[in-house]
Amino acid sequence: MFRFPWSSAAVTAAAAALSACGGGGGDSSAPASAAGSPSPAPGPSPTPAPPPGSTPAPAPGPSTDTGGASAPAPAAGAVPLPLPSDAQAARFLAQAGFAASEADIASVKSIGYGAWLDLQFLAPRTESHWDWVVRNGFAAEDYKYYYYNGFYNTVWRKFIGSPDQLRQRMVLALSEIFVVSALGFDIPWRTMCLTAYADVLEDNAFGTFRGLLEAVALSPAMGSYLAMRGSRKEDAATGRQPDENFAREVMQLFTIGLVQLNLDGTAQTRGGRPVETYNQATVTQMARAFTGWEFDTTSPGGADCSFMRRPMKHNAANFSGGAKTVLGTTIPAGADGPTALRQALDVLANHPNVGPFFGRQLIQRFVCSNPSPAYVQRVAQAFNDNGQGVRGDLKAVLRAVLLDVEARLPGGGANSGKLREPVLRFVQVARNIQLTSAGQWGIYETTDMEKRLGQSPFFSPSVFNFYRPGYVPPNSGMAAAGVTAPEFQLLNEVTVTGYLNFMQTVLTSGQGDATPNYAADLALVADPRAMVARQALLLAGDGISDATQQRIVAAVSSIAATTDAGRLNRVRAGWMLLLACPEYQVQK
Repeated sequence: MFRFPWSSAAVTAAAAALSACGGGGGDSSAPASAAGSPSPAPGPSPTPAPPPGSTPAPAPGPSTDTGGASAPAPAAGAVPLPLPSDAQAARFLAQAGFAASEADIASVKSIGYGAWLDLQFLAPRTESHWDWVVRNGFAAEDYKYYYYNGFYNTVWRKFIGSPDQLRQRMVLALSEIFVVSALGFDIPWRTMCLTAYADVLEDNAFGTFRGLLEAVALSPAMGSYLAMRGSRKEDAATGRQPDENFAREVMQLFTIGLVQLNLDGTAQTRGGRPVETYNQATVTQMARAFTGWEFDTTSPGGADCSFMRRPMKHNAANFSGGAKTVLGTTIPAGADGPTALRQALDVLANHPNVGPFFGRQLIQRFVCSNPSPAYVQRVAQAFNDNGQGVRGDLKAVLRAVLLDVEARLPGGGANSGKLREPVLRFVQVARNIQLTSAGQWGIYETTDMEKRLGQSPFFSPSVFNFYRPGYVPPNSGMAAAGVTAPEFQLLNEVTVTGYLNFMQTVLTSGQGDATPNYAADLALVADPRAMVARQALLLAGDGISDATQQRIVAAVSSIAATTDAGRLNRVRAGWMLLLACPEYQVQK
């Protein structure tokens, strides 16, 4: 059994009980125990009815609860949304950002969900990853071959400290779809390569899908990771063929997937079998369109790393000439390399699969693991047309994801819920306890499963991310119901214990040079019920039952608050017990 060094026996016992059974009143889709299979979750069901008294708007387009002149038309899944309660605001903020503060909750309650999103879309950018890494000396030549010193610092800096929460949450989501992993590099300036890629995702987080796709394709990071950089035309004399890695993954993982989809994300079938989107011939032709790209420098191992910030440049001598046919479209023989790449990306970005394929993954990253087909269809419609004739407007897609009736329905509805991935849990509590750095954000990567989170941004084990969007936990109620639950792919006995150990360290001493500030908690420490209620609200809205909160209150009350150390331990115990219980870990 784990035991926290600053807790009483009652706290340790409560933590074990909560993590094992949900603490009484837990959600049925919560993980059952560290050593057991997840509890059964409800299977897919029809789209839930809107809350009483609300009427879905009929016009196609992204969901919104604001009526500004620049706002797109509301979607079929949108409902007139009243100003939220504290709990509803906290729940929304956990979906749309990383965490809820009292100030954030007050803002959402005052102006509404849609207006909060509008402000986030306009929020100023904080210092870029590149500029921060350079300013702090990590771009010096001495760091050319270092293991990402400075990179993980700046990623945590933004996720934990930046006020533009929606943009940073979108960066995390995009990093898990358009995967470039730090584990796939062995090149000079790899820190700067990944740093520049994080900026590419941030630069394009609120732009268009087509713009994002090209920025990703031409980034030195993606060029290196999926080997498009240096891919050369075919040579009959040597048998050389263009590298097919990027061509395959840009279709399978980034844009259209393996099978033809209906607008609602369900597979199209022929003779009872799914219809494939492409075949090997398509991959071969696509790879030819992506030949000839190199770093924009003559000295990749030199002292100047600035080329990692520039898109790759084209070398016509390495380009595969001749016509290329991709997904039914012919790129003519006369097209040069840049033109061929743009036309191939145009074909992909305009494919009818992209709306449901990409939209479903954003729903999974922000709101729920197993969205209904109707929810997917409404988001796909927003992708196809933002209400003003623009395809792939990511702001419109985010509005549709976050303001849909299934996202805002009290309790989330039958298809709602997702296991919070470990990184989200860490960033959320780090914001809640005001984890603040002296300047360097010396937080290491967190992939260690036994002592840390088993997950770290930009450190996935493969291009398939830490978990697959279609993952179904085997030998579980979810498997029987056909319910996808991607984050459960990270859940096992080792990661459960590692997560608790890591959180105990965070609450006790912070991470690196980043330390917590418990002033707000200490102001309530003499009233354990009020303290735990505040902590539960910030973490989960109204998602943690009264029974569980009472159990936690009883446990933390067993810690004497007669000394500064006792008061601090009571605060830490409240956070720790909430973080341990499945009612928190499953976001509703």
